[in-house]
Amino acid sequence: MARRVGIYTRISRDDEGEALGVARQQQDCERLADLRSWQAVKVYEDNDVSAFKRNVVREEFELMLKDLRAGLIDGIVAYDLDRLARQPRDLERLIEIYDERPRLEFATVTNDINIGTPDGRTMARIMVAFANKSSHDASRRIQRKHLELAQQGKDSGGPAPYGWQKDDRTKVDPEAAKAIREAQREILAGVRIGTIRTRWQEQGLGNPRAGTKRMAHHHVEHILTNPRLVGYRTYHGEILYGEDGQPVRGEWEPINTLDEWEAVCAAIAERKQKHPGKMLARKYLLSGIARCGLCKTKIRGQVNQKWQPGSKAARFTYQCSVVNGGCGKVGRVGDPVDKLIAQLVLEEQRARAAVTEVPFDQRWPKDAELEQVNEDIAQLVEAERSKQITVATLLQLLPAKERERDELKLERARFYKEQKQAEAKGEARNMTVDEFLALPVERQQEIVLHSLSAVIIHPAGRGRRKFDPSLIEPVWR
Repeated sequence: MARRVGIYTRISRDDEGEALGVARQQQDCERLADLRSWQAVKVYEDNDVSAFKRNVVREEFELMLKDLRAGLIDGIVAYDLDRLARQPRDLERLIEIYDERPRLEFATVTNDINIGTPDGRTMARIMVAFANKSSHDASRRIQRKHLELAQQGKDSGGPAPYGWQKDDRTKVDPEAAKAIREAQREILAGVRIGTIRTRWQEQGLGNPRAGTKRMAHHHVEHILTNPRLVGYRTYHGEILYGEDGQPVRGEWEPINTLDEWEAVCAAIAERKQKHPGKMLARKYLLSGIARCGLCKTKIRGQVNQKWQPGSKAARFTYQCSVVNGGCGKVGRVGDPVDKLIAQLVLEEQRARAAVTEVPFDQRWPKDAELEQVNEDIAQLVEAERSKQITVATLLQLLPAKERERDELKLERARFYKEQKQAEAKGEARNMTVDEFLALPVERQQEIVLHSLSAVIIHPAGRGRRKFDPSLIEPVWR
């Protein structure tokens, strides 16, 4: 009976996402398996995955080890030993399994190393140690090159970040930039990143290399707060500063102005501080806003289990629940309540806007003060460089100026955050009710809470009744 083997293929980078490298490895491994009269039963493919980086988990490699230990396959065929392991600890895990099952098969296309034998294991350990050193040396050279490029404001290559054109990383992709700006306005208007992530996933935005994989929350957050959006160059995830103390500017077109970007960053940071680890998702407009007219307990929306698309039954209801500490005596069909509240709130905000028009284009009044502090810092650094003052004197004077600069920058971020939030929420006054109800529910709630502190739902009595708007009492701010 032919021995059943698994084929392992891996390539560290596949910028185009076409998997051509691993496909060539698979063909050569299948040819070798045929020559050995082995049956290739499964291909374990780690495409675009590093074997050197310690924080990277190779899912297919882990699955292969599991199958090998469980006896589902009788050996491994790989293109080269360094496709399997570039960290000695990974090789030792593989050798441990071959110790437990001495009859396992092993072969590589490029050499005749066999970790099933003592001599082969010794040679494999030496080769992986050299491969590891080679990766370390290459990593050190690459890091030095990337730092030099970063200091010059140049790009480091690789796939274009979302927002810029694939064939020219210096040019903005108009459609992607539009999606980013719209998502940022939604953040300022109260929409959760999770809601944006779901919509982007459905529309194929934000992560073109992810294919069918679910987009991570932190990935969307990074896209919307990336310093690259305002032209800042980063290194290892941090904004890189030049010798003059100012952020290094990159050689690409920005998408945001500084005040827009700082406002979004401040809004996201503030939300994390207010609700650390808290689930902010809402399904219904008045959840947490509506209250029972009898016991004044908060009423929450709940889906009607009998509802089916196209049926006449209510899609959801607002119900005072005993489980939540209420009396359980008040409930109302949800859709007409939402439409009524939307209509009242939009009318109130239009009337308010007609009386007092809020200016959204005011500049932060301390721009000149921050510019002066930055100039003072640059002068101190230059004075030490030209030997006009000592390093000790510089270190005595610099911290106070840096604290003043950081406090002013934080104040500027808060100023523009509040301004942009007011602008985003103010857009609602020109909406129709249908346009309002088509918004994400978090944004609907932000608009409602701008006008209302609560909605009292009074009891309607027994039996089926026509919806009575007079039993819905908005509590205006």
